[in-house]
Amino acid sequence: MGKFKQLIVAIVLLCTFSGTYAQVAGVKTNLIVDATTTMNVGLEIATAPKNTLDLYVNWNPWEPGGGRLIKHLLIQPEYRFWFCEKFAGSFLGVHLHGGLFNMAGVKLPFNMYPGLRDNRYEGEFIGGGVSYGYQWVLSKSWNLEANVGAGYAYINYDKYQCGNCGKRLEKDRDKHYFGPTKAALSIVYVF
Repeated sequence: MGKFKQLIVAIVLLCTFSGTYAQVAGVKTNLIVDATTTMNVGLEIATAPKNTLDLYVNWNPWEPGGGRLIKHLLIQPEYRFWFCEKFAGSFLGVHLHGGLFNMAGVKLPFNMYPGLRDNRYEGEFIGGGVSYGYQWVLSKSWNLEANVGAGYAYINYDKYQCGNCGKRLEKDRDKHYFGPTKAALSIVYVF
């Protein structure tokens, strides 16, 4: 849990200092994540003519029922370099990510946890990656953004017998994940 708290402090400090001279900013929501009933918000702040700092927070506190559990919290800051100008066209990004999860009764992409349908996994993760994206200017204040990324995540978790059961089967297990770490189709309000 210590690494996660350090990541949050670093993000807050980075946003505080970079925002003091920013001239342009954007607030966004990822429509793909919205479709999963996960609340999310992104804030992007210009730090230089071709650079921005993006911060996404995703939170899902819901228990949909039927043995399914998809609770999680994700924080994902990203530095972006824009090829033309900020908030328009192509960009490359370098991101970090960290979060907490408590999941059961679902199938994750890329066969990440094959036993997740029958067991519950609770833990934390931290990592980073690279991304490519593009923003289309729709109007003076509205953009559409597509973004994909890949990278690494160190995952520490406990495995439980089932979603509603309390019997722990495994404690402090580690997993090293390499693969997609970001997929976004976002609507952006630029100001």
